[in-house]
Amino acid sequence: MATVVAPSSSQVSSVPVPLLDLKAQFAPIRQEIIAAVTAVLESQQFILGPVVSECEARIAEYCGCRHGVGVSSGTDALLLALMAEQIGPGDEVITTPYTFFATAGSIARVGAKPVFVDILPDTFNIDPAQIEAKITPATKAIMPVHLYGQCADMDPILRLAEKHGLTIIEDAAQAIGAEYRGRRAGSMGKYGCFSFFPSKNLGCAGDGGMVTCSDSEAAELLQVLRVHGSKPKYYHSMIGGNFRFDAIQAAVINAKLPYLDRWSQMRQANASRYRRLFAEAGLIGTGCVQLPVEAPHRRHIYNQFVIRAARRDELVAHLRTRNIGVEIYYPVPLHLQECFAYLGHRPGEFPVSESAARETLALPIYPELTDAQAESAVEAVRSFYEINGAD
Repeated sequence: MATVVAPSSSQVSSVPVPLLDLKAQFAPIRQEIIAAVTAVLESQQFILGPVVSECEARIAEYCGCRHGVGVSSGTDALLLALMAEQIGPGDEVITTPYTFFATAGSIARVGAKPVFVDILPDTFNIDPAQIEAKITPATKAIMPVHLYGQCADMDPILRLAEKHGLTIIEDAAQAIGAEYRGRRAGSMGKYGCFSFFPSKNLGCAGDGGMVTCSDSEAAELLQVLRVHGSKPKYYHSMIGGNFRFDAIQAAVINAKLPYLDRWSQMRQANASRYRRLFAEAGLIGTGCVQLPVEAPHRRHIYNQFVIRAARRDELVAHLRTRNIGVEIYYPVPLHLQECFAYLGHRPGEFPVSESAARETLALPIYPELTDAQAESAVEAVRSFYEINGAD
């Protein structure tokens, strides 16, 4: 293993670094948020309504789509898209086992079978080369995930969908504003599903989500399904659910949206700073860490900055003792989750996903991360490997 460079005393820092600091984001836009929420309170129109319609139109435009349908969460966005396609028992949906639970969970909730395809080792996104072998007569859709803020390799996935007559439902919960060959996340499939969970790059003050699409008939169907399948009110030709968007949450998104691109640029700058700091610390090429890869023709918006690390669990414990916020996304791939035991998967079936689950961790990447905080995080990583090595 190559030598890890010890920093000078002036480089060493013990600055605490939270994994996320939403208060730092809120402080400079506090009055705008309060004004937006107050306007909703004064209107006393809390569910759907004009504020939600404004949010839907603005998010659709931002994502390069004709329509946006606001919903109660990112999970419900996925669920609603599946319901709109009448996917249910006996159907199969192809997706990745290395993602947040909602991806496969939503497929199971409509009674369909999640069919897993392993990921690429560099981007952590679904491997398009392995998809066609999993397509059967029961396959109805492919649900690629744009993980950590970087789009999946969509062109081959879109070609497969066209060839086999499948629907593409993009899980873009972590990727608003991410791009693939000039196209925005959520605009390439029939549906794009977004989360406005507070920790996302564009987060509201609770739960919220959006389905984007450019098919007007599909958008109308989504709107009906989110209100129990009611059209007109109290008349039900289909069974939907209660997936309505909260106007206060929409107001928060409306106030934050003008800042999103700036925040994404700050995240990208933080990623570049991390790369420089890791290189200066002598950690590149040592076998200790592997930094995130930006694939060609992508705009990576860094919802997370995820590294591979030797002795990952020991490193995580070390970082936490140094007050460095860190998280493991995701420690157990979905095919090994207890609730999916009925699918009959065994360890070793999806080796790339399993190695990612063993080796990855996320470092703080929020826009307001300071130089001192980034330096403290990298120094904490360096100090661990100086003491323990990579093996």
